[in-house]
Amino acid sequence: MSDRLNIAIVGAGIGGLSAALALGARGMNVAVFEEAVSPREAGAGISIPPNAAILLKRAGLCDALEKISTRSQGLTTLRTSRGEFVPRPPPVEMQSYLIHRVELLAMLGSAVKAPVHYGHRCIRVEETETGARLAFANGAVHDADLVIGADGIHSMVQREIGLVSRPSSEGIMAYRGLAQSEKLPWAADLRGLNMWIGAGRSLICFPVSQGRLITVVAFVPCSRDMEETWFAPGDVKALAAEYEGWDAPVREIIAALDQTFRWGIYDRPPLPYWSKGHVTLLGDAAHPMVPHFGQGAGQSIEDGFVLAVLLEHATRDEIPARLKAYQDLRLERTSRIQAASRNAGRFYRSLGENHSDESKREWMSAVDWIFPYDAEQAAASLL
Repeated sequence: MSDRLNIAIVGAGIGGLSAALALGARGMNVAVFEEAVSPREAGAGISIPPNAAILLKRAGLCDALEKISTRSQGLTTLRTSRGEFVPRPPPVEMQSYLIHRVELLAMLGSAVKAPVHYGHRCIRVEETETGARLAFANGAVHDADLVIGADGIHSMVQREIGLVSRPSSEGIMAYRGLAQSEKLPWAADLRGLNMWIGAGRSLICFPVSQGRLITVVAFVPCSRDMEETWFAPGDVKALAAEYEGWDAPVREIIAALDQTFRWGIYDRPPLPYWSKGHVTLLGDAAHPMVPHFGQGAGQSIEDGFVLAVLLEHATRDEIPARLKAYQDLRLERTSRIQAASRNAGRFYRSLGENHSDESKREWMSAVDWIFPYDAEQAAASLL
């Protein structure tokens, strides 16, 4: 038997592919299994914050990132619904990137040397004497020393290790969309993240695809259950009605949208554990968080690189202990970021109401401990 660990990853999203990249670079045999029959060709813009960007750069993706993304230094402007400027945290010196999700997945997919098996819907995870076995709806099975569930917010792997994650609504939903920058005369000067905040609502926009497209994410009140998906069709006219009377650029960018998608926003408390035996969780399967600090992708990437550091020289017998170390390290950080994201959302939607100065201080100070974090260094300190 080879001394190299054989690792199976369920899910070929940002977290799963980042983990495959990091684990493979440290000498492990990796196989990725994805339910979708082919790579997803839909999505919108996301942020790769400094704490994640540094890891991708170390993995040799600096040039690839530069080719497909827009550089950013965080929140560039913060305005009220009427266009008045609001004090914001100073720009961070560390580099972050604004990127189209589809382009990021394509970049990661090209960099990953491990096989990615599409059309494999995992239906069962079983412990074996030496590791874990995956069973798929198409009849295939796969044995591994370790299974990583990177299968998202509705994780099957999470359920297989005895966990139940119960969502609670924030009472809001989001509209997401992409506008052609050529439709907006002022878009050529758009840099970084730009946000407008008001009572019960907020809207953020930023350039992706090297400025050719502008991502729009608009948060509005919602009193009914919504799908937790990025792909439910929305109504541009309904979105425009939500922002009637807001600052002119807000109304103009909504008018430039050809289509929009609805996204139900739900919160979940931290899980009591992530790992059981030779199975663990990663990304949204482990720590789904509301998107108000833009750390969903960043924390998924951190997870994969931490696992790679902790497993690099592990024997098969050491896997459960290494997974426990991973769980303890990541649970503390991601739980804190979940809370910071929650607080940020409350602050964004409280302008014009009685928002607390403490909430604002917490929001402004969070960048000081979220962005400079070195996940690989933190993991190495445990060995």
